[in-house]
Amino acid sequence: MTNDRGYLGVTPPISVVESTEREKEVTLTLMEELRRQGTFESDEEARTRELVLGRVSALVKKFVQKVGIMRGLSEATAIASGGKIFTFGSYRLGVHGPSSDIDTLCVVPKHVSRDDFFEVFEPMLREFDGATEVAGVPDAYVPIITASISGIPIDFLMARLALSSIPEDLSLQDDNLLRNIDERCVRSLGGSRVANEILRLVPNVQVFRDSLRCIKLWAQRRAIYSNVNGFFGGVAWAMLVARICQLYPNAIAGAIVSRFFIIMYQWSWPQPVLLKQIEEGPLQVKVWNPKLYPADRAHRMPIITPTYPAMCATHNVTASTQMITTEEFKRGADIVDKVIVGTAQWSELFLKHDFFHKYRYYLQIIASTGDADLQIKWSGTVESRIRQLVMKLEYVDSLILAHPFIKGFEQVCYCVSDEEIRAVAQGEISETIARRKKDDIHGKEGAGPVYTTTFYVGLAIEPKQPGATGPRRLDISYPTTEFTKLVKMWEKFDESSMGIVVRNIKSSLLPDNVFDPGERQPKPAVKRTKGGKSSNTSPDMPSNKRPRTSSNTTTKDVPMKANENGTIPPIALTPVVETTGAFAPKDPSVIKSPQLPFGENVAVATGAQ
Repeated sequence: MTNDRGYLGVTPPISVVESTEREKEVTLTLMEELRRQGTFESDEEARTRELVLGRVSALVKKFVQKVGIMRGLSEATAIASGGKIFTFGSYRLGVHGPSSDIDTLCVVPKHVSRDDFFEVFEPMLREFDGATEVAGVPDAYVPIITASISGIPIDFLMARLALSSIPEDLSLQDDNLLRNIDERCVRSLGGSRVANEILRLVPNVQVFRDSLRCIKLWAQRRAIYSNVNGFFGGVAWAMLVARICQLYPNAIAGAIVSRFFIIMYQWSWPQPVLLKQIEEGPLQVKVWNPKLYPADRAHRMPIITPTYPAMCATHNVTASTQMITTEEFKRGADIVDKVIVGTAQWSELFLKHDFFHKYRYYLQIIASTGDADLQIKWSGTVESRIRQLVMKLEYVDSLILAHPFIKGFEQVCYCVSDEEIRAVAQGEISETIARRKKDDIHGKEGAGPVYTTTFYVGLAIEPKQPGATGPRRLDISYPTTEFTKLVKMWEKFDESSMGIVVRNIKSSLLPDNVFDPGERQPKPAVKRTKGGKSSNTSPDMPSNKRPRTSSNTTTKDVPMKANENGTIPPIALTPVVETTGAFAPKDPSVIKSPQLPFGENVAVATGAQ
């Protein structure tokens, strides 16, 4: 797939030399570490996936046949209508792990509607042998049904083509298939088309896969793998790795990973990352173009899909998530540099994030219902809006950034009174409630389960300015009120069955379920400085070792809940001993920027695009 100039990508390679002996050595140790970290599935699980996909393929054909007969087609015509599945995402790219889901696209002929997908196929899935946790989200940006089949999680999308039947040898790479189909179907087809094109645009598929496995694991461990929360999703990480592979066509995984961190840290955003030139096509649809569209111009870290119509895979990135991701690129570059020279191990790259040790103040967003199926939809709706909360928080004076955590924490509590139900929905779970089991409430009138999903946003607050006097308060009432209003605007929102609570919580009061066993360190009491103040305080900067200001939890430590309208009272910022944090203002002259090896120039990759 080289272009007429003899190379893959939109610029010449930075280097075409083979990897050094040292790079070959560190690649071997990298692959050993990836195996030790459990990123590869077993042969048995691989066979299970293939069997499940075979059964799903037959089910999709049966679905198309069933709808055809409902529409009045003869049985023979209905059977001949076909129906075909295509995988995309990590499974199609060949970088899935033991617990990865399979992204599956169901391609159907024109007599099958999207309503049929949710009204016919979803119930068929619920009855399917081995299927559990089936949940349809018809009003998502890309409508989806999630399920688990024989223990394998699968995400189903649907694309309806303007064809009367779907042939077995159908290829999705033909742009003309996009004619006369709705926008949601164009988006659904995108995942599979992009995955196929990425694999065609890399010089060595195995090197790409090995490198991407490393970057995926790193991004997951560092909690920066989440499109919905404003970080990069799987396809964006894949395109970044593919771009580095294009720039170093003869390098092996260790060398690719090393260059990845350096180049991404130095990248001239909002310069887009492109795997090939953006192409026009047969449709009257929007193609990413920052010169034409103000919304595209606002993209902070644009990574552009290589298929028509070109789209930005990272439109959710905010000012905060850009800062966090860039900081992680620098950390990665520093560690891999040490690995190359032999003073660090690959395992250090994959150390768990420190999100719940990093800030003094957090926002807790608690979504609650009394029904397991409803909770999946309600918590998903709340999570999809958290990025809007982050963007509003970024406008608050004295907030450096708002750091969303990439997943929610689910809990089920068994309550015996309305008072307990209200308390749990507010995040107040007593030991009595926490210990109670399902059997304990059996047959009790008014008793029932409360399902909660709790999301967190870390707040990095500017250090107190030298010479500033008096207490400081952080007013986040407007962003939290607007966020609460926003989630309640969901068309299926029901005040009587769904709860949403936003509250401020100090790090010392974070619940145990956000930590791994043994991770939470007991915090020693620290005596207050005279007068309870310090001349150079920084109450809220990220810190790995945050001393408490008092040995007792005072009323000030109680989490502040939002009022009825979602407003949080201003947070009184408690002075503590100043610490340095990742996002503290730094003197640029003392920051050592990671550099490519002598003779390699990152401007080759960015300057010519």
